[in-house]
Amino acid sequence: QVQLVESGGGLVQAGGSLRLSCAASGSFFSIATMAWYRQTPGKQRELVATITGGEATIYADAVKGRFTISRDNAKKMVFLQMNSLKPEDTALYYCNQQLPGQSASWGQGTQVTVSS
Repeated sequence: QVQLVESGGGLVQAGGSLRLSCAASGSFFSIATMAWYRQTPGKQRELVATITGGEATIYADAVKGRFTISRDNAKKMVFLQMNSLKPEDTALYYCNQQLPGQSASWGQGTQVTVSS
């Protein structure tokens, strides 16, 4: 059973930065596709960024050029560096792990609030 624990959320002013971290347990982390999603009340969870085992990345258009996803396979961690934050980035951010042939795993989320 994979466990994902997010940290690093908080309150920041517009234009500021935050770095989210996700610590994973379990095996095969290095080949897993890791991702960050976010959700606001009343809206569907949306993809923010993904990174494959080969470190290929995909970003949502809304965060391109501002957010950077990275991973440390030795520590079984994935990160999301968020710069130039905007109030519309306010959301609960979730870490996600996907292994081939398995159901996705989710963390409990970390709140990011950006004040204007």
